[in-house]
Amino acid sequence: MRRILAALSVAGLLLAVAGCSSDDDSSTPASATPTTLNVSAAASLKKTFTAIADEFQKQHAGVTVKLSFDGSSTLVNQIKQGAPADVFASADERNMDKLGDQAVDPKIFATNTLVIVTAPGNPKGINSFADLNKPGVTTVVCQSAQPCGNATDTVEKNTGVTVNAASEEQSVTAVLTKVTTGQADAGVVYVTDAKAAGDKVATVTDPAFAAVVNKYPIATVQGAPGDALGKEFIELVLGPQGQQILADAGFGKP
Repeated sequence: MRRILAALSVAGLLLAVAGCSSDDDSSTPASATPTTLNVSAAASLKKTFTAIADEFQKQHAGVTVKLSFDGSSTLVNQIKQGAPADVFASADERNMDKLGDQAVDPKIFATNTLVIVTAPGNPKGINSFADLNKPGVTTVVCQSAQPCGNATDTVEKNTGVTVNAASEEQSVTAVLTKVTTGQADAGVVYVTDAKAAGDKVATVTDPAFAAVVNKYPIATVQGAPGDALGKEFIELVLGPQGQQILADAGFGKP
């Protein structure tokens, strides 16, 4: 009889423990914080956002930041078509506005201006924006839909000089590549892109560029699963560490 009672007592204890475990499991959230943060950023941010993403991952164990770089207009279209994006960083406010309510609380985090890049030594003797139309000069610019192209259009309006471009590229990095590979004699890019290229290019400024300043906004994307992490990423971009990385690359203050 004592053996039977002892067995029943053990069985009861096991059931109680199992019940507690079941209760504990039910209190665990069905979905944990996402371990991947998808960030879509303008092509001109590739170097800086790669560095910021590395810092973010150091501060958030187990989190991977997946970066997608392209022209801002292209990224907007991708996000609207359902491409995964928790955070969007644009090279201008116009493309951020195109997201409408999908862009949650955009904040300006940097500024940038244009510059002309040529082959090292500036063999074509380009000294101004107007010189991009000199005979024998092959010039490339960004498409008007992209922030770098829209800024170039504004410079054209302000100066009365329309650049006879050989091609219009989908991103500022594509413009830079055509110059560094010798496919074009000159291109209009951002100051930061020219700085990143180093001695692969020569740079030419024009007073007209100072009047056209691109403001870079960043926002989380409405309904994205990584909303909480996205806000923390934006805090890093706006904070001292992120701002120093941007400043070192040549970006202006917000």
